[in-house]
Amino acid sequence: MAKVTYKSYNQNDNLLFPHCIGDFIPENDPVRVLDAIVEHLDISAIEATYKGGGASSFAPRMLLKVILYAYLQNIHSGRKMEALLKRDVNFMWLSGMQRPDFNTINLFRKNRLADVMDDIFTQVVKILVDAKFVSLEVQYIDGTKIEANANKYTFVWKKATKTNQEKLDLKVKSILREAERVLNMELKDESDNVMTAEEMQKRTDDILAQMDEKGISDKKLRKEVAKVKEESVPKMKEYEEKLEIVGERGSYSKTDKDATFMRMKEDAMLNGQLKPAYNLQHGVDSEYVTWLDVFPAPTDTITLIPFLKDMEVHLTFKYKNIVADAGYESEENYCWFEAHPETELYVKPSNHEVRKHKKYRTDISRRENMLYDEEANTYTCANGKLLKETREKKTHSAAGLEIITSIYECSECADCPLKEKCIRACGSKKPLEARHKVIYVSKRFANQREAMEAKISTQKGRLLRVNRSIQAEGNFSYIKHDLNFRRFLLRGNVKVAAEWLLFSLALNILKMHHKIQNKRLGSGLVVPKSFPAGL
Repeated sequence: MAKVTYKSYNQNDNLLFPHCIGDFIPENDPVRVLDAIVEHLDISAIEATYKGGGASSFAPRMLLKVILYAYLQNIHSGRKMEALLKRDVNFMWLSGMQRPDFNTINLFRKNRLADVMDDIFTQVVKILVDAKFVSLEVQYIDGTKIEANANKYTFVWKKATKTNQEKLDLKVKSILREAERVLNMELKDESDNVMTAEEMQKRTDDILAQMDEKGISDKKLRKEVAKVKEESVPKMKEYEEKLEIVGERGSYSKTDKDATFMRMKEDAMLNGQLKPAYNLQHGVDSEYVTWLDVFPAPTDTITLIPFLKDMEVHLTFKYKNIVADAGYESEENYCWFEAHPETELYVKPSNHEVRKHKKYRTDISRRENMLYDEEANTYTCANGKLLKETREKKTHSAAGLEIITSIYECSECADCPLKEKCIRACGSKKPLEARHKVIYVSKRFANQREAMEAKISTQKGRLLRVNRSIQAEGNFSYIKHDLNFRRFLLRGNVKVAAEWLLFSLALNILKMHHKIQNKRLGSGLVVPKSFPAGL
């Protein structure tokens, strides 16, 4: 048997010429791309947060590199970053062998980065634009919900708070009114509005002062008024504070007051439990995230216009085409794009998929399956009866857009053999025999939807919708499923937005590295083989 030989091995061997740390890092490592990008950034906004004086501080550029590379490696904990600075060669190289502790890292991320991350992100997008890594033609928009770092059982509901406030108001008004009657005081002109805590306090103090002056002996009444001052006034202040915090939302969490309770796709108990979360919106171009924003609204519909306006403020260019999914379709969004013809919208109507089904096409109760006479402005039902416009209803959207809804009614439904199929219950307490067919139509929205249906069915529309699924949803799937990022670490709208910007920035750098290595820098649009040549 041949003798086995081993290479010499000595852990404590001294080197005459110590190695440079960078010698241990391959030339094609993504950490080098990150280092080069951060070196080109203007970080004067971060430096402006330092007051000066005292002990020397760690270089903000170095800390930014460390945190960004940690997010690139799917590491968010400051303690883990501290540990890696002592044993990971890439972190050692970025930090120049300096070792900031977890507290320094967390305070830098929370107090210095949070307010300037949008500026840092904008600079990286400019680098992508200057290098022609993005097309500037099409932006694909999508949203997702990420759970907040908040207790899901410490909730405050706006509706319940208002109900309790109104109950307390009625109870206190009744007590104070009785006290004023006994004291022969001038009765207050009470409106239907809820008393403020300040008004309640003043009115109670006046009554107690009159009781002391006139020597009222009704101990029960005095006790009730004193209880209003001691318990009801503070409670009313609490309700006012809660309603001020919740604002236009429906709820918030006590441990993260900017988080709103939303229904999440991740439902382990299968009971539709609401969780405190943030609605994250991002726009993708050539697989790079070019802008993002955080919203408290659980639905995507009302986020599109604010997202585009915010992007316009920060970026120096405008996209010619915006592509979104069915969650963004609304009459208000259609009208906004009509008023801004320089940008073209491609959004899938919410009934695009369901209208392909036989059940939908054969449903005689639907307006879409009725014959419409444009000249006479009437609909004809499956039984040949006419539905005529009886009145118009005007409402306004949250942004103030006037929406006109036409109401069509049929007067010949009494003996119709198709009545049961044509008229749905929809929670009505009237018996079927006493009901007649009514449909509600926004003519403007119906025309906008039909025009969009034709638009997205073209070859260009289909290609853009395919790419939205690949690029916009692909980014979220990578973050949520591959990296398993399901919950924020920081709290508050500004800090959550900064954390998401850090994540997206790291994702852009990693995407840039992969494209450079695979020589795919010009691949902004994915064209499936089934599409005709030239697209």
